[in-house]
Amino acid sequence: MSLEIKNLHVRIEEREILHGVDLTVEKGQTHALMGPNGSGKSTLANTIMGNPNYEVTDGQILFNGDDITEADPDERARAGLFMAFQYPATIPGVSVANFLRLAVNARRDEPMKVKDFGKFMRENVDMLKIDPSFVSRYLNEGFSGGEKKRAEILQMAMLKPEIAVLDETDSGLDIDALRVVADGVNALTGPDLGSLIITHYTRILNYVRPQFVHIMLDGRVVREGGPELADELEEKGYDFVREEVAAGNA
Repeated sequence: MSLEIKNLHVRIEEREILHGVDLTVEKGQTHALMGPNGSGKSTLANTIMGNPNYEVTDGQILFNGDDITEADPDERARAGLFMAFQYPATIPGVSVANFLRLAVNARRDEPMKVKDFGKFMRENVDMLKIDPSFVSRYLNEGFSGGEKKRAEILQMAMLKPEIAVLDETDSGLDIDALRVVADGVNALTGPDLGSLIITHYTRILNYVRPQFVHIMLDGRVVREGGPELADELEEKGYDFVREEVAAGNA
């Protein structure tokens, strides 16, 4: 079970953002994709999930061996892909619980019975140490940054995706909210979940330790390694990668 990106070229309007990205995330693995602002990280995340504003001009996205390059976002979600957004949407009038029930049932052939769903939701709320009253609030309405991320991690827990993409989910969080996200991701990490954590900071990686680190610059993955690569990045910044790339192209 895997998400495989092959020679992916993506543009918005007439501007190409990704210039041939190759990346594979296997179920059970935790990957970090790092890069400065404007390097193409969020473009990759949105393209993986099928955002129609991003046009694939070459390459493929394969999920469990199936070509999903042209698949609709809902098809990808039902197949087992999940994305935690940098800026989750607010849905006034729809409670967290009702939203979760709709999302869970969208992936099932038969809707889950109300009693069974309630038990399932309580199990996940308890696992993630969330106040039970949280699920009765309208989705993201008046939520703090940390509460929005907590709602996304709860969605991830209940949808049980095979591959989860977390697009700068640590952005703008204080240390307490960051720990909420990290604790949730760590609680869900295991053989049944592959994760791609997209970030330009190393701080979340102090709490969620990836097995693989990829560095993106100017729409390309230019360096790959283990968790020690994130440590090196923390020490030296992105300039050392830029210098390596420039030297390789000289």
